[in-house]
Amino acid sequence: MAQQTPTKAPVGKPVSTGSVFLSFAPWIIFGVVAGPSTWEYAALAALIAAVVLSGQDLLHGKFRILDAVGIVFFAVLCVLGLALSRGQLLWVETYAQVVSSGLLAVVALGSLLTDPFTAQYAREATPRETWGSPGFRHVNRVLTAAWGTVFALMTVSTWLAIRFPSHDDWLDWVIPVVLLVWVVRFTQHYPGRYRARATRGAAHGP
Repeated sequence: MAQQTPTKAPVGKPVSTGSVFLSFAPWIIFGVVAGPSTWEYAALAALIAAVVLSGQDLLHGKFRILDAVGIVFFAVLCVLGLALSRGQLLWVETYAQVVSSGLLAVVALGSLLTDPFTAQYAREATPRETWGSPGFRHVNRVLTAAWGTVFALMTVSTWLAIRFPSHDDWLDWVIPVVLLVWVVRFTQHYPGRYRARATRGAAHGP
């Protein structure tokens, strides 16, 4: 019975953190560079990175929701920077990082209603016949929920950094970095742990 496990709960290979990182690279650039006087340059740098890293794939119909949202978001910020006065942009300058983290949380958690965003990366390393399996769907729902939760916590943390500037090093940098390191490691290891648990369950089943 244990030999039949791969057909019962196939989950494929772990999500490629390298591919996920490429999609997050523009957001990371924006988060590192953005500040009260630099967010316009951060938005432009992030837009260029998003187009360079994912534009070719989008032109050839390889759609990833994070790539598309990133291009649109940073393009909108660039337009706002050109169209509005400094006084009108004060809110954007203050809350740019909060908004970017919040948008990522909405996209990630919202994708649970349709197609978990991590599944778009997992399919690149997983046979097509496993895409509809319960194991594949479960793993990617868990991973997507984990990323969405991390983004939501980062939104709260960066918002608190504005409210409590004396703690902004912790709230703007330490906590977000710790959260990202944790979710990357979780993404790398959870599929294997789930597969091992499913194998043990099948081996001890009827």
